Amino acid sequence: MKVVPMKVALTSLALTFAGCLIAAASANAADYEIKQLNKGADGMFVFEPSFLKIASGDTVHFKAQDKGHDVESVKGMIPAGAEPFTSGMNKDLSVTFTVPGVYGIACKPHYGMGMVGLIQVGDVKDNLAEAKEVHQPGKAKAKFDKLFAELGG
Repeated sequence: MKVVPMKVALTSLALTFAGCLIAAASANAADYEIKQLNKGADGMFVFEPSFLKIASGDTVHFKAQDKGHDVESVKGMIPAGAEPFTSGMNKDLSVTFTVPGVYGIACKPHYGMGMVGLIQVGDVKDNLAEAKEVHQPGKAKAKFDKLFAELGG
C-alpha cells in the first residue's frame, strides 16, 4: 500500500474540484449565431437576429452568410473591461462574451445604412447610458433606437 502525504492529497483534490467547476461552467454556456445578410426579414443589409440577450460565458458565432460584410464592436458601445472585436471582410468570427453589459455591433461598410445590432450580456446594463450617447451615422441611429426600445432601456 502506498501512503500519499496529506498535503499532496488535498492539493490533488482541490485541483480536481476546480476542474469540475470549470467544466460545469463550460457545459452551461450556450452558443448563438448571428448571420450577416444582404436581405433578411427586416430588410436590406441586416444582422439576423439584430438583438440577442445572452448570459456571461456564452459564445456568439457571427456568420458571413452573404459576401461584402464584416462585424465589429462599435467604439463606445461595449462595457468597461471588454475587448473590442472585428472580423475580416467575408470572415466568420466567434466571440465569447464574459463581461456583462450592452454591446453594439456594426458592419463597417453598411453601418450608415443601418446594418447594426445589439447584444445584452446578463441583466446588467451598466453601460447602457453611454451606449445610447454614441453618435450614429445615417440609418444606424433609427435602428439602434429601435433596438434600445426592444432592450427595455
